Amino acid sequence: MSTSTMLYTVHPSPLGELLVAGPEPGVLASVSVPGQRGRAQVRAEWTRDDAALTEAVRQLDAYFAGELKEFGLRLAPAGTDFRHRIWAALDRIPYGSTVTYGELAAMAGMAGKPVSSARAVGGAVGANPLLVVRPCHRVIGANGALTGYAGGMERKQQLLTLEGAPAVTLSRSG
Repeated sequence: MSTSTMLYTVHPSPLGELLVAGPEPGVLASVSVPGQRGRAQVRAEWTRDDAALTEAVRQLDAYFAGELKEFGLRLAPAGTDFRHRIWAALDRIPYGSTVTYGELAAMAGMAGKPVSSARAVGGAVGANPLLVVRPCHRVIGANGALTGYAGGMERKQQLLTLEGAPAVTLSRSG
């Protein structure tokens, strides 16, 4: 995420205290959890403004209560064109469903690309700055097992369980 001026709030959730940030009121650029790999950090030039992000917080609360299946927020995450392409594909994974990294690559128009592209897809998923809102937790390994999640594997399982996704197992390698 850019170091430019951001508005932020912190909000309790079943995953821990969320750091929710955006460049202007009503626009979301980041949602992260404690201990997350690559978690956004509040910087000196950021301004705490709980009112600016009330809609994002309201929708997150509704999601965790099982009342919201699709977020309707204005998003402005920082990332490369490639990452935005992968993140757009993430947005198309239905609530309560999972896809493999290969299926996600195909959804992003990358079917049949070299293995290095598969690694790049995984890297883009791992760099998703909008945990929960942009459902990277719905991406699983080719063997059907849970693999990698910047917010931690327990949280990934927790989100999939909340959504009623088909049972998956933890990867022995992840």
